[in-house]
Amino acid sequence: MNAQVTQENMAASTGEALIALLEKHDVDVVFGIPGVHTAELYRGLAGSKIRHVTPRHEQGAGFMADGYARVSGKPGVCLVITGPGLTNTITAMAQARADSIPMLVISGVGRRASLGHGRGALHELPDQRAMMASFALLSHTLLSASDLPDVMARAFAILHSGRPGPVHIEIPVDVMQERVATHPARLPALPSHPHPGATDLEAAARLLSAARRPAIIAGGGTKRATQEVTALAERLDAPVVTTANARGLLSGHPLRVPASPSLKAVRTFLAECDAVLALGSEMGPTDFDVYEDGGFPELKGLVRVDIDAGQLARGPRADMVILADARATVVELCSALAEAKISGERSGRDIACRLRAAAFEEIGEAYRGEVAILDTIRETLPGALFVGDSTQPVYAGNLYCDIDTPGGWFNSATGFGALGYGVPAAIGAAIADPERPVVALLGDGGLQFSLAELGSAIDAGTPVIFVVWNNFGFREIETFMVERGIVPEGVKPTPPDFDSVAKAYGLVFERPSNLSDLPVSLRRARDSGRAALIELRMPFGM
Repeated sequence: MNAQVTQENMAASTGEALIALLEKHDVDVVFGIPGVHTAELYRGLAGSKIRHVTPRHEQGAGFMADGYARVSGKPGVCLVITGPGLTNTITAMAQARADSIPMLVISGVGRRASLGHGRGALHELPDQRAMMASFALLSHTLLSASDLPDVMARAFAILHSGRPGPVHIEIPVDVMQERVATHPARLPALPSHPHPGATDLEAAARLLSAARRPAIIAGGGTKRATQEVTALAERLDAPVVTTANARGLLSGHPLRVPASPSLKAVRTFLAECDAVLALGSEMGPTDFDVYEDGGFPELKGLVRVDIDAGQLARGPRADMVILADARATVVELCSALAEAKISGERSGRDIACRLRAAAFEEIGEAYRGEVAILDTIRETLPGALFVGDSTQPVYAGNLYCDIDTPGGWFNSATGFGALGYGVPAAIGAAIADPERPVVALLGDGGLQFSLAELGSAIDAGTPVIFVVWNNFGFREIETFMVERGIVPEGVKPTPPDFDSVAKAYGLVFERPSNLSDLPVSLRRARDSGRAALIELRMPFGM
């Protein structure tokens, strides 16, 4: 009897147990390219409810997981082989680390007995786990299949608490072949996000209610707290400056300021405030000092709220810091301010209106033209998600863009700044929310980093609209070099014939010649029901 029970309880392979655990942790999609070093992990996949999406390159798998995580709010999961499969994924993991995106990467690794010996095994690295530990929130080598439930529980606890980022688990190929219990231990309760203390709340509420000219800076930590931040802003009559990762917050509201804190108009406004509440923002240079002029002012009455103690110790000096979840803090601040007497006659709506106009004027004629393209896309495709690579319309939009959807604007031009992000991240976003239009903003140079992933969009059935800004090279870098007296070299990679590329992969193709033609092209692309490529060839008629 005991032998029979043991045999029944040890009936699953490591791969089958892994897939079962992923399901228990509410994973419904994994991104990856199978190989002989992960084939055993796929054993349970076909019979599961989990969808597998195959990119053309493991970097694409990581970027797809990133886009999926940003839109779904759940960790993006990748399955990749040892060695080159994992190193190909590193760039995407580093982007996720910079932008606080939860990503779980499960890789293979050589047999346990081979680790660290350098005998020339296939895909061998000197110390794969140590390489990943330099930037992953956790990198763990599974030395026994029986440890899998506990290791997975630890991984998801990290992914769902504190400041998110990438987590890595590597499984030796011989461990993949072990048999494990078919009924893993019950999952532990996930930790809740920290809430602010009563003393901190009272002090922050006193400061904000007494201020005559308050402001709110909303970072990426607030993108799922639209109603809460709106209520707080209205209570304080405080303009809300949104960083790139918070665009779309307060959509259409008179207190919104969808402009970068790197702009002089925004900096001047913040410097004149007597209380500034910064929510869920690292206040880093890619948002606050994009021109690297060191001109961001010291703020009076600065209260910083962040889920990461390390972030609160960096960046601008604050009068007060609150280690807590931004959304929870806003909810409790609204409650604390419900009966408070708000100081003075405030005119936040008028100030925000003037500030929007000043910021838009400051970005200059060229960027205003590119923002007009973004506005046209938004008006033609209401509620669209804008997923960007590093390209001129994205640079313009990061400085100023009025998006109508919270979390509807994200790109790789901030933080780690990886090229090749836009195509796969847009595919991941479309998988996470198939009902919403997804527009990828790409440069011709950046698109060629991940051109093959256009085929992945067709395979995955994702009707992403890829808009490529074709200026026949790396124009931003060329301009940078010329302005500094450097003879431009290496900035003219020849783009392909995008019409032929679209036909080769089966995408709809459009090439409008001016802005007035763009809505027609967008509607045709949307109505096709499949992925489409729209080329905006420079010079583009405005």
